[in-house]
Parts: sequence; C-alpha cells; structure tokens
Amino acid sequence: MAFQEIAIESLVCNPFTKISKEWMLITAGDEERSNTMTASWGGLGIMWGKNIATVYIRPQRYTKEFVDANGTFTISFLSEEYRKALNVCGTVSGKDVEDKWQEAGLHPYPVDGTAAVAEADLVLVCKTQYHQEMKPECFDVTENDEKWYPQKDYHIMYMAEIVKVLKKSE
Repeated sequence: MAFQEIAIESLVCNPFTKISKEWMLITAGDEERSNTMTASWGGLGIMWGKNIATVYIRPQRYTKEFVDANGTFTISFLSEEYRKALNVCGTVSGKDVEDKWQEAGLHPYPVDGTAAVAEADLVLVCKTQYHQEMKPECFDVTENDEKWYPQKDYHIMYMAEIVKVLKKSE
C-alpha cells in the first residue's frame, strides 16, 4: 500500500466514530520487531500547543513494551473489511503467537523509525510527550473504577504529538 502525507489541518473525520465504532490499531516497534493492538478508547485534540493523540494501554499489553522502548507509535485506522483482523489484534497477544501480523492477515509498514499497518486508510505517526497510570483515587465517579477495572489493571494514558498524517493513496 502506498501512502501520501497530508497536512493535519486537511484531516476530515469524526474522532468519536473513528475511535469507538471503527476502532484503531496502536502499533509500535521498528522494522525488525513490532506489535499492534486494537483500541477503542482514545482522543484527539490540542495540548501544549501541539496536535495530540491520547491513547490508553493496559499494563499487560505487549504493545506497551514497544511504546515505552521507542517513544513513538502509530495509530492506524482500517476500513470495515478488516474487522476480523481488528478482532484478532484485540484478542491475540504478540507474546503468545509466533507472528501476530500473519495471524491477523496484516503487514507492518515501516515509517519514521516505527511501524504502522500497511492496510490502513489513515495513519497518525505519534511521538510520546507524557504518560501516567490511571489511579483509583482519581475517579470522581467510582462506578467507572468498579465497572472497568475489576482486576485493578489500570490503563496507562499516553499523550503523544501527532507528527505526521498519512492517507492511503488513491
């Protein structure tokens, strides 16, 4: 798949639909080793005068190791035809299979020292700026803690500058 870089100001999408309904793949690593995971929680906005993507990764997710080691990651959005692959990437750990990419029927796409998903329609290349573990004492609505964290495996929030936007070439 070929991509073209576009200006972030020309990006037209509904982040609520893109993230929560269509889902996204968070990918990190390099040309040699990478991992990807499905996510449906996150956000896009402005912080510190920068275009920021916010993603949430549980501590046990294998992709977290790659994000922490590299300080960069990508967010890839795929069309509905890849729903099965998104399900695989959300339920199969790269620690447990020989080749998660093959298992999902996807391919890594090297970009700027990290990896994205070659089959994506849209890729955001991100450089981490801040991360923090969510803490139970910070919940203003305790039912969110009880409902989403029965194992107390609190997400790590990553705020990352969107440094490049790639769109599938037509």
